[in-house]
Amino acid sequence: MKEKFYLTTAIAYASRKPHFGNTYEVIMADAVARYKRLRGYDVFFCTGTDEHGQKIENLANEAGITPQKYVDGVAGEIKGIWDKMNSSYDYFIRTTDQNHVDAVQKIFKKFYEQGDIYKGHYEGWYCTPCESFFTETQVVDGKCPDCGRPVQQAKEEAYFFKMSNYVERLLAHIDANPDFIQPESRKKEMINNFLRVEGGLQDLCVSRTSFKWGIPVDFDDRHVTYVWLDALTNYITALGYDPDKSYEEQSAHFKKYWPCDVHIIGKDILRFHTIYWPIFLMALGLPLPKKVFGHPWFNAAEEKKGGDGAEVKMSKSRGNVIYADELAETFGVDGVRHFALSEMPYDQDGRICYTNVLTRYNTDLANNLGNLVSRTHAMTKKYFDGVIPAPAAEEGTDGELKAAFAAAKADFERYMDDYHIADACDAIFNALRRANKYIDETTPWALAKEESNKPRLGTVLYNLLECIREAAVMLQALLPATATSIFAQLNTDKTDYATIDAFGALESGKPLGEAAMLFARVDEKVVDEIIKKREEAALAAEKANAPVEKPEGCALIGIEDFMQVELRTAKVIAAEKVPKAKKLLKLQVDLGYEQRQVVSGIAKFYEPEALVGKKIILVVNLKPAVLCGIESNGMILASGEEQVRVVFLDPETPLGERVR
Repeated sequence: MKEKFYLTTAIAYASRKPHFGNTYEVIMADAVARYKRLRGYDVFFCTGTDEHGQKIENLANEAGITPQKYVDGVAGEIKGIWDKMNSSYDYFIRTTDQNHVDAVQKIFKKFYEQGDIYKGHYEGWYCTPCESFFTETQVVDGKCPDCGRPVQQAKEEAYFFKMSNYVERLLAHIDANPDFIQPESRKKEMINNFLRVEGGLQDLCVSRTSFKWGIPVDFDDRHVTYVWLDALTNYITALGYDPDKSYEEQSAHFKKYWPCDVHIIGKDILRFHTIYWPIFLMALGLPLPKKVFGHPWFNAAEEKKGGDGAEVKMSKSRGNVIYADELAETFGVDGVRHFALSEMPYDQDGRICYTNVLTRYNTDLANNLGNLVSRTHAMTKKYFDGVIPAPAAEEGTDGELKAAFAAAKADFERYMDDYHIADACDAIFNALRRANKYIDETTPWALAKEESNKPRLGTVLYNLLECIREAAVMLQALLPATATSIFAQLNTDKTDYATIDAFGALESGKPLGEAAMLFARVDEKVVDEIIKKREEAALAAEKANAPVEKPEGCALIGIEDFMQVELRTAKVIAAEKVPKAKKLLKLQVDLGYEQRQVVSGIAKFYEPEALVGKKIILVVNLKPAVLCGIESNGMILASGEEQVRVVFLDPETPLGERVR
């Protein structure tokens, strides 16, 4: 029976399209999953999306659509990118899935009935993007200690989890399991900064009342479950966890894969996964995960020849965000995967810019791997009519080449088992460089000049073809599409990991498959043009985020002038597109005391159905105007020019009120 291996990524927050740093995590986890499958494990790989919270509710309101419709769109985009990156997940969970919602409600109630959760009030600093509360001592200059954005004072009724009840038990587990938190530096940070601090670990807020987009607390419907209790439990609900049953009573599927072998997460959410999550599991009576690996970040580096430009965190406002799917348009999916896996250090942040990707792509993939496969295939075609030759006795540097690949295999296994993924990549590509050097040492073109050298020539080419095959077997974990192409060119079914235990599994006498270009070298001019466009976009972003100045010639008016504009609250009761007018929508609005027809130039920014039911502000004393043959009696209040945003009101706002 195969040994099981359960791994997860953190579920991606469904607020925006994931940038390269977010996508790295699923690429890394996929490499681990594929490697474990190669080694004979029964793997279950889970990823997905975190879809609740105040930030998503706000974004949906800004877009004029429901939160569910908003997350449906973003979750679909995230899943599409994960699929494009060739990630082989077994389950994609969404926290809006009904089975997850039902389980979370039961877990919350179970904790409450056990006395682990109590009702209180929270007052402190709150970071909306991180969905996190912070104490006065944790806040740095009025900003979130995790993301650096401004925080706001918040006070509301909430339920809290009694973390203090489990702290000593968690510390004992960490002491007894030295590899539970990796890398080692992360473990020290968690212990010294959170678990062994003056005053002890604070109780955790696990519900909110200031917004509605979340899983309702079924016995107190004013509350929704706070994001971390909701999000973290996905790792067990994905396996079908039933809170009404003990561990022994769970399904065979759940008991087969839980406990998790490794949670692969970003270093910024390590606290939630190594403190709060284990405590939740203790309260549920479930085993703890075997390991939590907190990987570093990819920071954006300034585009500079040599790749040594200054680095800064990726940010839309800086215009330096890089997306994996856009990179793939130039470098292909495996080009993106190779950069991600080979450039991220074990416990230090990586650096990404188009210049660095170009260098890594051309050096490793085009010049090293691609060139080796192309040359070897072409020489076998030329000198042996495309038939794999039989090797003769070993001589010269043959032993060194074989030793290099044997060492590469051993290093590859050791590094992959310890999550030193970049080092595992280096192990393979160093061996490939040794194979290219072997060509220069043996000079097959010179051997081909004498018929008497044909046995030696056959040995050289066989050794090269076998080395390429062995590399492809390992590359199945890292660059799966590339490995598949190599196997097709070799016309071999010797793809199992066990076939590289000993040198020589490639079958002589078989014809090679058709040659195919693995990686075409990318010209620097192509990347220079991309960099130029990105710099232009960055300047535009900087301009867009610059402080707004009063437009020249903006005349000041008195209160008496302003009061002549009559603004009133209204509700959109119907909306449709205006035929042959791409920018216009025809709206029917209810002012409470009358209904009106209004034509508005917002069709580019809102779907008609998204506006129905929304409460807005209407300028009601404008003279009627005729647009595209349709009379308009009023104007909707909105902001922006290139991106128009309608001002929406609280759903409880009465109709027809004067806005002053």
